[in-house]
Amino acid sequence: QAQLVESGGGLVQAGGSLRLSCAASGRTFSTYAVGWFRQVPEKEREFVAAIRFYRTAYADSVKGRFTISRDNAKNTVYLQMNSLKPEDTAVYYCAAQDWGGRSWSEEWNYDSWGRGTQVTVSS
Repeated sequence: QAQLVESGGGLVQAGGSLRLSCAASGRTFSTYAVGWFRQVPEKEREFVAAIRFYRTAYADSVKGRFTISRDNAKNTVYLQMNSLKPEDTAVYYCAAQDWGGRSWSEEWNYDSWGRGTQVTVSS
């Protein structure tokens, strides 16, 4: 399995921006889907965005504000988050599928996970 490391989280005011990074070692991202999920205490992890090759998908709650992208040369996937809202506060996780043909929006379809990075948006 791949080792995934997220970075780029932090504290930002509402309306601000952050860019999260997910760097992989032990595998390349180029073949199968990579997704971002988020979780707040006492709630289930929820899908945020995913990318495979140059196809992307987003949760309705982040469409138009977040952009997922990849840099294959750096083996890194990014999540650019703009117009952040307090309700975006969560721990953000990246995850990778080791084989395809599965939905992107369910966490159980992902095989490797990072440890997460905290994003806090103040009002």
